Amino acid sequence: MTELEKLDAGLEYDFWDEGVNARKLNAIEICAKLNVLPVTEEAARERAIRELFGAAGRNPTVLPTFCCDNGKNIRVGENFLANYNVTILDIAPVTIGDYVMIGPNTLITTVNHPLSSAGRRRHLGQARPVAIGRDVWIGGNCTILPGVTIGNNAVIAADAVVTRDVPDNCVVGGVPARKIKDISDDTEGMET
Repeated sequence: MTELEKLDAGLEYDFWDEGVNARKLNAIEICAKLNVLPVTEEAARERAIRELFGAAGRNPTVLPTFCCDNGKNIRVGENFLANYNVTILDIAPVTIGDYVMIGPNTLITTVNHPLSSAGRRRHLGQARPVAIGRDVWIGGNCTILPGVTIGNNAVIAADAVVTRDVPDNCVVGGVPARKIKDISDDTEGMET
């Protein structure tokens, strides 16, 4: 298998591989283009977002400075907002539902590295997808780790580190993030 095939299969792969690196370099170029566009040039920014992401619903907003590893593995729903300084390391797919807001300085990562020093010296990575439901608010300075699924209508409190799945209709916070309380979903009957 090539390193890209290993990566896409969820196996350990060499992140210094030329093919793997080419994906990242392409994303870096498009992110640079997006990040220099004035926020007042909404149409141009939306075109750049659509060029970068694998899919985006209506009204995607991504404020500077945004960084990602691939871009095409990011799929966002309608009315998506990524506030300032958001990074999505989308080596594996990152799927985000409608009406999701991501606070500033947040990291969503799908990539992990071995605990073994020898594995890290061999530049090994392994990717696991992240899924985020609809109507999710991720506060500022949060970290979402590989393989996590966040349910619908969840709130991730500022500075949380999410290491495991989050159920629907709740608030989580802390390091590692734990459920703080349940909340109700009050969107029934609302227009989309």
